[in-house]
Amino acid sequence: MAIATEISAAPVTLTEGAVKEVKKLMDQQEFDETFGLRLGVEGGGCSGMNYVLGFDQKKEGDQEYTIQGIKVYMHKAHGLYLVGMEVDFQDGLNARGFVFNNPNAASTCGCGTSFSV
Repeated sequence: MAIATEISAAPVTLTEGAVKEVKKLMDQQEFDETFGLRLGVEGGGCSGMNYVLGFDQKKEGDQEYTIQGIKVYMHKAHGLYLVGMEVDFQDGLNARGFVFNNPNAASTCGCGTSFSV
């Protein structure tokens, strides 16, 4: 079964900090070049939906984007929830990790990894 490759303008953006951290993670591991950064959503969390962020291989139904040299995979159905979202990385005294700034979220939880639409 062939997986079609579709590359167009990415519906999400990665800040300079997020790009730096993702590339650092890719460099630290024996990174398999067939993997890319998966962005998506899944049901659950205290607000109804959780963000998905991790390295994965391309799957059926995925769209592929290249953001600042990083292959990004996102299932077509997830674009509705993520369009316009900015992924940032914070490395401060009070917080360290990826932060999702999603204009489509009607509400978010305190931890910032769960949202509702």
